[in-house]
Amino acid sequence: MKFTPPPASLRSPLIIPEKIMMGPGPSNCSKRVLTAMTNTVLSNFHAELFRTMDEVKDGLRYIFQTENRATMCVSGSAHAGMEAMLSNLLEDGDRVLIAVNGIWAERAVEMSTRYGADVRTIEGPPDRPFSLETLAKAIELHQPKCLFLTHGDSSSGLLQPLEGVGQICHQHDCLLIVDAVASLCGVPFYMDKWEIDAVYTGAQKVLGAPPGITPISLSTKALDVIRNRRTKSKVFYWDLLLLGNYWGCYDEPKRYHHTVASNLIFALREALAQIAEEGLETQIKRRMECAQILYDGLGKMGLEIFVKDPRHRLPTVTGIMIPKGVDWWKVSQYAMNNYSLEVQGGLGPTFGKAWRVGIMGECSTVQKIQFYLYGLKESLKATHPDYVFEESNGFH
Repeated sequence: MKFTPPPASLRSPLIIPEKIMMGPGPSNCSKRVLTAMTNTVLSNFHAELFRTMDEVKDGLRYIFQTENRATMCVSGSAHAGMEAMLSNLLEDGDRVLIAVNGIWAERAVEMSTRYGADVRTIEGPPDRPFSLETLAKAIELHQPKCLFLTHGDSSSGLLQPLEGVGQICHQHDCLLIVDAVASLCGVPFYMDKWEIDAVYTGAQKVLGAPPGITPISLSTKALDVIRNRRTKSKVFYWDLLLLGNYWGCYDEPKRYHHTVASNLIFALREALAQIAEEGLETQIKRRMECAQILYDGLGKMGLEIFVKDPRHRLPTVTGIMIPKGVDWWKVSQYAMNNYSLEVQGGLGPTFGKAWRVGIMGECSTVQKIQFYLYGLKESLKATHPDYVFEESNGFH
């Protein structure tokens, strides 16, 4: 047998330096979560795997604040959650209304279009949420099968209020789909109380687990819609009737769907256990307090926040306006090279306009916030010596 020679790049050991991940995600995982991934890889029908999956479902119902049986995980990053929801709830010609004021809603438009839906949109500025009145009028006008909303937009740091939206949707026989990727466990979220029909979040964001596994949950109404589709879901891998069966969400014998990443399930289980041990209320309060310290520190540096109204700010992601004349990339590179600190640039509506800082995972502490403020200021000073800070209140 003859083969090409092995690649030279694989002859040296893998070395990944420690970094402080304070962008909008992924976030730093705890040692407990990382250690969970060193457990033995399990096969699809091992009892220990099913037990862990059941524990994960319990934890997800807790953080989603729901009793939904159809609560499970999709294999893939948070985009997989968006794909799974849209491909299962929409058929050719179904009308979907998408509230667009950030990049994730734009992605939902693209995906829904590819699935053959009749896509209608309402558009708003990226720094202001949609009012209940605006949403109600749009629902009444378009009469959609589904409304898609982004709860917390990581491309801008905007928080969209959800209370009352589900009730309006159901008055018009409309399902409410929510992207809670960057918001869950950082602000209050009540799936059942707010009558949300479909939601997904990002394991690698506030939860502090690795990427590659996406928690989702479906209401009974949403599940009935999927069960009564005219045609099968267009994507076998995202078929939530098949996947939900394997996750033990329905009263039927489990069947093989695909090989799940058992070690990511272990890691997510431990991340959820940490949240349960601290408690949702404490977790959320801690992140809100960290966000306020960040806001105060930025103000003392004379830096502006992209979302001006404090009521509409997402505590877990903050957009920091790039001052005039500042090369944001030089600042970000300096922070990484000298402090191993991620100072990430903007995305979508904030690209070239703002940095984005995340208060997620293990970086949700006062110490990490103070270090970020220090690293950002020193990086600005080093790369732009002539930049003048508007110092106040003794902040130097």
